[in-house]
Amino acid sequence: MRRSSARMSFTRELWDAIAPIYAAILRHPFVTGLTDGSLPGERFRFYAVQDALYLRDFARALSIAAARAPRDEWIIMFNEHAANALRVERALHESFFAEWGLTADDVLATPPAPTNLAYTSYLLAVAYGSPFHEVVAALLPCYWIYWEVGKALETKGSPDALYGRWIGTYASDEFGSVVQAVLDATDAAASGLGASERAAMRRHFVTTSRYEWMFWEMGSRQEAWPV
Repeated sequence: MRRSSARMSFTRELWDAIAPIYAAILRHPFVTGLTDGSLPGERFRFYAVQDALYLRDFARALSIAAARAPRDEWIIMFNEHAANALRVERALHESFFAEWGLTADDVLATPPAPTNLAYTSYLLAVAYGSPFHEVVAALLPCYWIYWEVGKALETKGSPDALYGRWIGTYASDEFGSVVQAVLDATDAAASGLGASERAAMRRHFVTTSRYEWMFWEMGSRQEAWPV
């Protein structure tokens, strides 16, 4: 967790609101399997393909956040993050795909799993229909939870080199600086807002944090459409 201050920041309040969700993520078999090596490779492969599909819509939501941002520096930041979601994180995925013999066309031909579609649909609905402070709150868990998970898992390491590479990406100082910039933007956006506006931010943050747990569960079950 980021360090606390004399006065609790709004993002710290958000994190406290998802403490049970984050604890459930850390004990999820998919997550624990990354460090003890027990996660079957086919489940990680399923997850990685779905994550690549997710990032396309996450990048779209980031671009919409940029368009709604009230400050020039946030317009720049979220547009850069949208590009990097497709450029930098895609490079991580594609390094995995190359090992598995998957092409970009193979990935794009894969239908999104139900949870993936539900999560991205929620993000895009918020992005298109809500003010900036709500949009950034909905986007924040994808940044913050991955950073915290990466740091937590890095202390344990992994016997699997591929899983270790994934963990190292999200535990890195470089990714941490990206997350901290979004935390700072979220606190600034919440500053001066009323109780009802902050409640809306909290609602979106909790909802997408739940979707983050569901994404791990989706990968663990290799979720498919029932009909």
